[in-house]
Amino acid sequence: MNILMVAPESVPFVKVGGLADAVGSLAQALSKKGHDVRIVIPKYHNLKHFDSASLLEDPLMQVQLGAEDTYTRVWETIYPDCSAKVYFLEYEMYFGSGDVYCGPSGVEEDNGFRFAFLSRGALDLCNHLKWVPDIIHCHDWATGLVSAFLNTKEFNEPLGRAASIMTIHNLQHQGYCPQPVLNYAGLPSTLFRQDGYESHGQVNMLKGSIYHSTKISTVSPTYAKEIQTSEYGCGLESVTRFRSPDLIGVINGIDTTEWNPSTDPLIIENFSVGELEGKSKCKKDIQSIYGLDEDDGVPLFVVVSRLYGQKGLDLLLQISDRLMHETNIQIALVGTGDVKLENAFIHLSQKYPKRFSALIKFDNALAHQTIAGGDFLLMPSRFEPCGLSQMYAMQYGTIPIVRCTGGLGDTVPVYPEDWSKGCGFNFTNIDAIEFMNAIIQASQCYTDDKQTFLSMQANGMKMDFSWNISAEKYEALYGWAIDARKQAFA
Repeated sequence: MNILMVAPESVPFVKVGGLADAVGSLAQALSKKGHDVRIVIPKYHNLKHFDSASLLEDPLMQVQLGAEDTYTRVWETIYPDCSAKVYFLEYEMYFGSGDVYCGPSGVEEDNGFRFAFLSRGALDLCNHLKWVPDIIHCHDWATGLVSAFLNTKEFNEPLGRAASIMTIHNLQHQGYCPQPVLNYAGLPSTLFRQDGYESHGQVNMLKGSIYHSTKISTVSPTYAKEIQTSEYGCGLESVTRFRSPDLIGVINGIDTTEWNPSTDPLIIENFSVGELEGKSKCKKDIQSIYGLDEDDGVPLFVVVSRLYGQKGLDLLLQISDRLMHETNIQIALVGTGDVKLENAFIHLSQKYPKRFSALIKFDNALAHQTIAGGDFLLMPSRFEPCGLSQMYAMQYGTIPIVRCTGGLGDTVPVYPEDWSKGCGFNFTNIDAIEFMNAIIQASQCYTDDKQTFLSMQANGMKMDFSWNISAEKYEALYGWAIDARKQAFA
């Protein structure tokens, strides 16, 4: 298949969150399976690994916007380990800063115009290259106008036959912008309606894309169901329910080259499911780094997370005193975010030295070391479309304790009737006592039933979270979308 991916970010060039990992990793996995994969992202300042990029032989390209046609210069490069191509659209007025989601003017309202330019530019690039995709895979609200172009201006052109997929990485972010964005993009004003892009008097780029895309995906099967409810639908539950026959969840993979305990250069000693001695040394290493008592007999619970309400770590604050008084466990936390949460965890570090330690920083090496050295990972998220840390943890023999939501429930097998068959522990409600009971249960497993603990640890390390699995599911989704698009022209 000819596959075009349009996204606001992609590793290894620019990354704000997990969306970038998904775009880059999926493109590489699909390319290695023989597909012609091409990614289009903006040329921000300070892109990483940009040295290999060069201008196209014919670099100046017209972007056919409604207000006035403008021009972009196009750069290209190829991923080093595969044939996937990446194109960068250069336009200083919109992307002349290093910030992905805020333009040079510093006004977020500019995003509608910035990403309308990206959406139109990605399609014009196909014509410029004389290359027609079979599928156009759009990622989140920033690419929300692509499907509208396919259904209007491009419908009777070769590009209009391409099927479109919109992947919702996080429904919270919907891309509200002023109505003139549609005029600027050159899209019909009739799209500004309730069953289109209109929402509360503004353009909602994600909402419109859900209506216009051939198929829709999210980053886990459970999240695909959750966003059809009022609790998780973020105001779009009626829209996602309307499109539910065309909505599917596909779990993200992880980079099993970067996150591999047998080869990871960032941890003190490598280990594998058959040779766990190195993991014990990793535990002592982070006990030392965090200033905790170096005691292998004490279960060590770790947190590697952004400190925001979504992550549910206020639940940990509610029970930390009881855990410190009623159990013999250690907690090590690394992350940054909400200042109130940061200060609360710093206070606990001072109150319970040698047993509770919080390092308020973002440090990739420390994240690897913490996950490698922990016995258990805590993820009490309020919602989690997919989640990656729980998958990293299982690869390193660190057993996740998660709330049953989104991808956490999909990726962490739990068997209460026989814990040794599972990979982790979970709890259902956003409830601190439920969370505490899961922690206590895990602690007792570690101290009183080591064989079960080791079985769960081994089960997690044997799980396959590579992008190959996800790529196969996307291949099937693309075929489904292409067949559906063909019917529109039958």
